Formats: sequence, structure tokens, C-alpha cells
Amino acid sequence: MIYIKTKKEIDYIRQSCKIVAETLQLLKRYVGIGITTKELDKIAEDYILSNNAVAAFKGYSQGGSSVNYPAAICTSIDDEVVHGIPGNRVLKEGEIISLDVGVQKNGYFGDAALTVAVGNISGEKQRLMDVTERSLYIGIEEAVANNRVHDISAAVQSYVEENGFSVVRDLCGHGVGKYLHEEPSVPNFGKKGTGAKLKEDMTIAIEPMVNMGRYSVKTNYDGWTVLTTDGMPSAHFEHTILISNGKPEILTAC
Repeated sequence: MIYIKTKKEIDYIRQSCKIVAETLQLLKRYVGIGITTKELDKIAEDYILSNNAVAAFKGYSQGGSSVNYPAAICTSIDDEVVHGIPGNRVLKEGEIISLDVGVQKNGYFGDAALTVAVGNISGEKQRLMDVTERSLYIGIEEAVANNRVHDISAAVQSYVEENGFSVVRDLCGHGVGKYLHEEPSVPNFGKKGTGAKLKEDMTIAIEPMVNMGRYSVKTNYDGWTVLTTDGMPSAHFEHTILISNGKPEILTAC
């Protein structure tokens, strides 16, 4: 079921998205050589709690036999695509790290992510990050009323592949707001003109996950961390958007 949000619900979603955006910008300032992902997780959760909100990912269950997600944020480094669990790993020069944050406040959710360089990185990693971020905004441009979900998907896929990279196909964006994950699914590949129709007052999370090598991925032994199968780096950017007055409004912009 696709939820069309009321004005009151949108106001609550805005509040959660604002905290998401602020948390990501705070984390971005702390990313550096020598910090652990566990330290980043604590910085994020402390800030979220200080805003009378909760980390939406902590304790989240994806069903099946996997354990509930144990941390406040996801920290995915180099060949880790998404859902990397914070721990004692120390960030090193030349790595890239995806920071994914979800917040629940007043019962409503916001979700966003960005990828950050640790010190000096290679030119190809920088290009991977740049293409991934640009593909997000190209996808957002297609999120207008009466377009189809796969108009977003096709725009992302086309730009990424034109630049020699690949979009992950096993994971996708999603509706968000009343729940952390709602319909519709928003893949990063697809045929233009297909998929669910986009309507006024829909809120969706668009999130390109782009691999330097092949698009295939696998799940690590921890049941959460998704990795590239070829060991090549991956980048991830995400915004929650609202379709307002027929056009996309980025709710997680800072």
C-alpha cells in the first residue's frame, strides 16, 4: 500500500528529516583518519537523542533469522555497500565511508545517506562518489507528480552506466514516513514509463548504490553488511523527498 501523507504527517516527517540531515552533517565533520565507526555511531545517537528522537535503525528487524540491527547508524567502508555495523574498525587514509541515518520522531520517519572520503582518496574513488551523488539528483528530478517510479530508476541507471559504473540491483529505495520502509520500492534500474504512478504528498527515499565494478553483491556473515562480490568499492547517497505542488522537495537537505 502506498501512503499519501496528510499535512500533519508531512510536518512530522519534516521534523525527523531535519534531524537526519543535521546528524549527517555532524558526522561528516568527524570522519577522519583514526576514528572508529563505533565512535561515529555514538556521536550520531547522542545527537538524535538530544533532539527527543530515536535512531530508527537500532533494533530494526528485516525478518527471517537475522538478528535485529544493533547500532544507531550504518557505516559501510569501501567494498561494503550498505548496512555496515559500527564497531572497533579504525578509519584509514584513502577509504570511503557511507553514513546512513534514520530517525523516528513523533512516530514518523526520515532517512538519508552520504559517502565521505577519509583523507586523500584516489581519483577513481572520487569519481565514483561524484557520479553516485549526481545520479541521486538526476533521479530526484524525475520525482514529479504523474511520472512513474521507474522514470527515477531509468534516469539513475542511464547516468551511472554512461559513466562506466554499475547500479546495485538487489537493493532499492522505498517509500518512507509512516514507516521506515513503505511501498513503493524505488529501484535504481528500470524501464522509463513503468512502475507505480507518483502522486502529490507522497514521501519516498531515493538512494543510488553504485559499484565501481560489477553490480552483484553478497551479505556478510553478520547477516547485515552487504558487500560487492568483486571486492571493488561502492558509494551510496540518499535523500527523503516529498512530492509537493507536483515537484520534488528534498526534506533531508541541510
